[in-house]
Amino acid sequence: MTQEADLTDRRKNLTDLSDHLPADPSQIDTSSPHHPQWLDDAVFYEIYPQSFFDSNQDGIGDIPGIISKLDYIKSLGCTALWINPCFDSPFKDAGYDVRNYRQVAARYGTNEDLIALFEQAHSREIHVLLDLVLGHTSEEHPWFISSSQDSTQVTGHNLTDYQDFSHRYIWTDSAFSDGDGMPFIGGESQRDATYILNFFECQPALNYGFGDPHRPWQEAAGSSHPLETEAAMVDIMRFWLSRGCDGFRVDMADSLVKRDTDRKTYTIAAWKRMLAPIHRDFPQAAFVSEWGRPDQSLEAGFDMDFYLDWRWDGKPNGYNRLLRNTDTPLSRKGDLSYFNADSPACPLDFLSDYLPQYYQLQKAHPQGSFSFITCNHDTPRVGGRLEKEEIALAWAMILTMPGVPFIYYGDEIGMRYRSLATKEGGYRRTGSRSPMQWSSYDKDTNPACGFSTADPSKLYLPIDAEGASRGITVEDQDQDPDSLLSFVRTLVSLRHSYRALGRSGTFTPLLASDKHRCLIYSRQLPELKDQLPAPEDSAKRSGTEAERLICALNPGRQAETVSFFLQDASDEDCDNLSLSTVLRYQNGRKESAPLDFSLSRPTDLHRSTEEGNKCQRTSQAGTGPIQVTVTLPGQSFILLK
Repeated sequence: MTQEADLTDRRKNLTDLSDHLPADPSQIDTSSPHHPQWLDDAVFYEIYPQSFFDSNQDGIGDIPGIISKLDYIKSLGCTALWINPCFDSPFKDAGYDVRNYRQVAARYGTNEDLIALFEQAHSREIHVLLDLVLGHTSEEHPWFISSSQDSTQVTGHNLTDYQDFSHRYIWTDSAFSDGDGMPFIGGESQRDATYILNFFECQPALNYGFGDPHRPWQEAAGSSHPLETEAAMVDIMRFWLSRGCDGFRVDMADSLVKRDTDRKTYTIAAWKRMLAPIHRDFPQAAFVSEWGRPDQSLEAGFDMDFYLDWRWDGKPNGYNRLLRNTDTPLSRKGDLSYFNADSPACPLDFLSDYLPQYYQLQKAHPQGSFSFITCNHDTPRVGGRLEKEEIALAWAMILTMPGVPFIYYGDEIGMRYRSLATKEGGYRRTGSRSPMQWSSYDKDTNPACGFSTADPSKLYLPIDAEGASRGITVEDQDQDPDSLLSFVRTLVSLRHSYRALGRSGTFTPLLASDKHRCLIYSRQLPELKDQLPAPEDSAKRSGTEAERLICALNPGRQAETVSFFLQDASDEDCDNLSLSTVLRYQNGRKESAPLDFSLSRPTDLHRSTEEGNKCQRTSQAGTGPIQVTVTLPGQSFILLK
């Protein structure tokens, strides 16, 4: 697309923005009926395209390679993809430095290939989200090149470009100005100014304005030039949505407006202006933010936000406490992660961080999702530090929690984090980006484990030959009923079979204490949260509507006998109550043995096993909470209904 066409579309979108929402954030309606229905049952699979499958033997994964593996993704039960950046880029930050938003990078294929991916995925009922970087571009983007010219020297067409894009980025008023506390670069352009950076020096920040402008070169958020930037981004969204894209994961979505309030008031307002026309014209388009604060991101109009892995100065958030509560991701020494079987961690530290955010979300944005990830391209994989049995329990929890779960490619087979030399600005992140291990390693006949037939020296990153030799490949695990891959398929299938395990099922902790490693929680459809399961309907219920499920996990090595309470119930309820095991996973494999448990009240006792299913009343009538006592084996996950 030419810059003239870009400008025409941008002005149209600027009018559209102005027609829908005011610049003043205080005047913006915070209600949003938008909700793509397909998210209710969605399970995402994140693909790092350069590392997934190489179809043309150049050592780099590509879009035709993704297309060729769609049946595998379908076999996992995944219903949606998140593709990391695939647009034209100099790749100084692995594609998060975009040079052309409307052009697929040549190493991945063509625009036609990406459209074919949309079509082939849709034919398998798989949706596709692209990664969108809106906070900055590459320094090689035509917008930046135009804006960096010396205004006193440009003429003709170049002058028009300069005038159109001179305010697209944040420039100071002198080549000797500082960045007012923000990172900046000077002396690298003909323009008599310095420019503000977002991250690396190759990533100049786009101009969405300032929440509190106090220098002449700082424009107010919602003023004319920041609105032009917003309009340009709306146009990019339209470009891909109109070609079959199903939405976007937005990189650093909370970082648009500089010097924003703590509540991100002006960034939220910018997102509302941008998303309003998109929601109107593409009502099934889904948006997930890299924000990490769902009370803000969902107010901004996003459908999902990630529960991100945060660990600042050794201080972990709840998600980090589950899987990565360590400063040494390659070593178990000192690892206090909850799912480390040798850790003393209890679930309370996780819940104290998660529950306030979950309850706030349920109250303010019940259709939104605070989504768990197994990992992502910025986060250390847990494989290599945690063993298969530990990883399996972690995935069991993540795939039975509220929200929309995201599986990072290779996590379903337990791919390992590795110490690798930096590649394309990855640094410590590089160790989570190695090629997918499709088939068994053979030094002579299959040195790239099915990822590519290129010479191993040409691979994007080295293959994990040691891990592949230990069975960490799709081929080795595909037909093994006790493999991690088979267990993940089982978990995803159960999530699809029971609506209570889906996005909107409520989450209620039933047991969590500092005395036990165990965590027990229920998942239940909102309309059924005050009802006990009705056994006479269980045959109709399986895989359909009315259920409450109880998830019980013990990540420790020792068995624990614990008790938890169900809500008040009459004797009639108790007489008919059944608890049957949907899934029992223990010590790395699925088990079929029934789980013993007892049901009691202060004045009467009921015992049951799965063989009988109904509890037998042995004393006088009464009402009150029902206490369930169960022994959970070490390293086990039990799903009851």
